[in-house]
Amino acid sequence: MDLYCLLGHPVEHSKSPWTHQRFAGITGQRMFYDKRLVPLDGFAAAVAAFRAEGGRGCNVTVPFKAEAAALATHASPRVVLAQASNTLRFAADGVHADNTDGVGLMRDITHNAGVPLAGQRVLLIGAGGAGAGVLGPLLEAQPAAVVLANRTPARAHAVAARHAALAAAQGVDLQGCGLDDPAVVDGRFDVVLNASSSSLQGGGVPVPAQVLRPGAFACDLMYGPAAQPFLDWARAHGAVARDGLGMLVEQAAESFRIWRGVRPATDAVLAELRQQLAQPHLRRP
Repeated sequence: MDLYCLLGHPVEHSKSPWTHQRFAGITGQRMFYDKRLVPLDGFAAAVAAFRAEGGRGCNVTVPFKAEAAALATHASPRVVLAQASNTLRFAADGVHADNTDGVGLMRDITHNAGVPLAGQRVLLIGAGGAGAGVLGPLLEAQPAAVVLANRTPARAHAVAARHAALAAAQGVDLQGCGLDDPAVVDGRFDVVLNASSSSLQGGGVPVPAQVLRPGAFACDLMYGPAAQPFLDWARAHGAVARDGLGMLVEQAAESFRIWRGVRPATDAVLAELRQQLAQPHLRRP
């Protein structure tokens, strides 16, 4: 069978193996997908070892998305813009890198959740690999304005600067800043997206509740227990809350298409995963 895997640190929580094996069953593809915990200083070695075993491609999660982009010999425009990759495909001519995070998140928000983004004011928290990966497709959805807020303002400024031409072409007011900047603290947003590491690290919500307009849509890119504090916070302040499970499924479907040439249907897979998380006795290995 063709071999694929998820590389990251941590990976034990990930539903990617189950999701891709389910996609393989739906589409009749002969493949096996695993997850591998990678030492923090061992990403390049892990990729080389997996390729030597005959691996055909891999997904990449925190904290290695920037390293994955740097490792590529062929990078998609999405990777060049984000300087982060979550999908590698191995071929005779080298390592092909793409980023499916943003495409997956936009499809989950607009298609699965039915939330329009055009003309909305959006706060994107986090300018790391996840935030940078979703910013381009977010701008292409043509919200009125996007504020990219990060704990380190310089990083937000740098990511925003790389996306400035795309934002201008889409007619979007884009600004990068720190978490305590007036653009955040005094802002009122229709959509708040948490792409920071706060959920994964068990930290508090990194912005004050006044960023939420009444009835705002708030989405954490994490899912399961890690996302629960953010979801509870959002609901307690009158927002419609959503976790990142739909994003997981939709970005995985796009990665699957890049590897296998077919995009699997996602509705049933997402419903099954939600049932598993709600009823732990239904979980599968």
